[in-house]
Amino acid sequence: MLLGRRILVVEDEAVIAMALEDMLQQLGCVVVGPAFGLTSALHLAGAQPLDAAVLDINLGEDRSFAVADLLKGRSVPFLFASGYGHSGLEPRFSDAAVLAKPYSLDALATSLTGVFSGR
Repeated sequence: MLLGRRILVVEDEAVIAMALEDMLQQLGCVVVGPAFGLTSALHLAGAQPLDAAVLDINLGEDRSFAVADLLKGRSVPFLFASGYGHSGLEPRFSDAAVLAKPYSLDALATSLTGVFSGR
């Protein structure tokens, strides 16, 4: 289900972004990005063909909610990656999928599969 899927990575921590890229590639995904900040994330989210996205909520002083809004408008599924769980979400995203940091390859695979199946 994940093989060949184009996944946008939005993560401001380079080490975490590299680890996430490695995991996605192990799952057979094509990584788009990573975007390390809000400006580049918005550009990639609006300009690239995407199947899904993994969004770190906190991007330095910014949040990735504008990226989530853009993806939602394009009908691109996404999940938030956060150490705060659902408590870090704005109310309008209360039903969004959240991948708890730190996460494993299995947790990432399960979360992405859930996003694609609408869970």
